[in-house]
Amino acid sequence: MRIAFLVAPEGVEQVELTDPWQAVLDAGGEPVLVSTRPGRVRAFHHLDEADTFRVHQVVGDVRAVAFDGLVLPGGLANPDQLRTDRQAVEFVKEFFALGLPVAAICHAPWTLVEADVLRGRTLTSWPSLRTDIRNAGGAWVDEQVRVCADGPNTLITSRRPDDLKAFCGALVAEFTKVTHRAPR
Repeated sequence: MRIAFLVAPEGVEQVELTDPWQAVLDAGGEPVLVSTRPGRVRAFHHLDEADTFRVHQVVGDVRAVAFDGLVLPGGLANPDQLRTDRQAVEFVKEFFALGLPVAAICHAPWTLVEADVLRGRTLTSWPSLRTDIRNAGGAWVDEQVRVCADGPNTLITSRRPDDLKAFCGALVAEFTKVTHRAPR
């Protein structure tokens, strides 16, 4: 199980990166940090700077076929930056086109809105994204975790850091279902 974690160079909510990362490791998987620039990414605890993490691959140099799933951590600034990066948006679209599971928490669905992959999907997020999701053709629900299989892939979403235990459990369960391993 090789899982891409897509984040912007700055602004990812640290716990929304580190908890799912650890869940993938604990399940025997290989998490890979993908960003729009090489080097290190700066995480945040809400609006306060937190730790930095080494980027493994740059989004323009990698394809979704090299992975079994995608995690989109939140944070306010992180998805806002990703949705303005053409290569990041295309990378996200590839996972949907290949039928690979995608997990997004908190503000991360902003990137999914930009990728235009929410039509007919039911998901949850930070409450302020509700109108954006509806305008993008999705149905928003206020639930701890939502697993939606009404589309080309499975979409796992959660609202906030308080939902991380349920989010991590759901994403690991869905990622381990992937039976087709693409050549790397």
